[in-house]
Amino acid sequence: MPRYHIWTIGCQMNKADSAFISECLEGMGMHPADRVDEADVVVLNSCVVRQSAENRVVNKLNSFRSVKGDRILVLTGCMVDSDIDGLRKSFPQVDLAFPPQDFNTLLSFLKERRLVSEGVGGIEVASKFRPTALVNIIKGCDNFCSYCIVPYRRGREESRPIADVVREVEGLTAAGTKEITLLGQNVDSYGYDQPGKPVLADLLAELNCIEGLSRIRFLTSHPKDMNRQLIEAVANLGKVCEHMSLPVQAGDDDILCAMGRGYTLEKYVRLVESIRRAVPGIALSTDVIVGFPGESEGQFSKTYELLSALRFDTVHVACYSPRQGTVAAREMEDDVPAEEKIRRRKLVEELQEGIAFEINKELLGQRVEVLVEGRKKGKWWGRTRTDKLVFFHDEADRLGQLVDIEVTDTSPWSLQGESVA
Repeated sequence: MPRYHIWTIGCQMNKADSAFISECLEGMGMHPADRVDEADVVVLNSCVVRQSAENRVVNKLNSFRSVKGDRILVLTGCMVDSDIDGLRKSFPQVDLAFPPQDFNTLLSFLKERRLVSEGVGGIEVASKFRPTALVNIIKGCDNFCSYCIVPYRRGREESRPIADVVREVEGLTAAGTKEITLLGQNVDSYGYDQPGKPVLADLLAELNCIEGLSRIRFLTSHPKDMNRQLIEAVANLGKVCEHMSLPVQAGDDDILCAMGRGYTLEKYVRLVESIRRAVPGIALSTDVIVGFPGESEGQFSKTYELLSALRFDTVHVACYSPRQGTVAAREMEDDVPAEEKIRRRKLVEELQEGIAFEINKELLGQRVEVLVEGRKKGKWWGRTRTDKLVFFHDEADRLGQLVDIEVTDTSPWSLQGESVA
């Protein structure tokens, strides 16, 4: 039987796409391989949101030259744009390049190469047990933030019908999945393009009724599209977790305007306050870009002060890097020196480490519910409803179970605990 290997980098949507590709290939009779040199087909699922990610993809593609042989190399993800011929010239070792989520192109190609049966008429998904699952509910993005390449690579927003999402989640739940994360570049825009214009809150309400499903998450939200109906859904639907990702990107109004974010700092702060009033104890994460074109020391200080005041559970911080084709790359000078970007990033990381340490320390001695996702270095690991990573010892097989854990030690990044009988 032919074997496949998938290498993935980038966002949760890429991870979801790779999981779907894996299930499709297994549904077509292929088997997974742990290493590239054991595979007949290698899929690279790429990311080019930042230069560092693109560099890793390019290095991976180049490293494949020495082991290619008769193996087939497939490239997908955000590196694949409309200039596929240009990609093939730059990377002749690539046998097939297809845009994100164009899975039928992959199927047709594998049929032509006789790696799957001609009798397979469409995408065949092999459901398998996994405690948590990622579910794409909307692809593309209509926001066109000035720094972001995603809308140019993933296209305009297109939502899946509620019935399709419910059917997929019911199938996952039947196979043993207890937690799902709904994904989109902007999940808050879900449904606006569908008949009747359902919203994300409507979808959450439908999923909340599925028997056997214990937890629901969603990401990523956009502050300009977050509404009261969605906040109330998080507050009132028992299966929706008390955890939300709400990227701010910067703490200065002029920088937010240049980024094309569509909200002011005041509006963002009011939004965070309303979420915390409605859902006490909610864990909030955010994203920040430092060194955006024109960002002065004073403007960076406003971002630093915002993070210090709002005290997020998690902050993902990145240095700005120009992406060819975006408004920022075309019209703005990348004028913040690289060493200054790194300095600002480290300041944010040090600040957040202290805040996370203090937040997590408050959980010492408390009991938390953990959904066990796996085992690492002799310990089970999983996450709380507020997305805290927890490790604990237990001789029993706890994979996929919801267990109560008493927290015995804390750090900025994870919790340690003991199972409670």
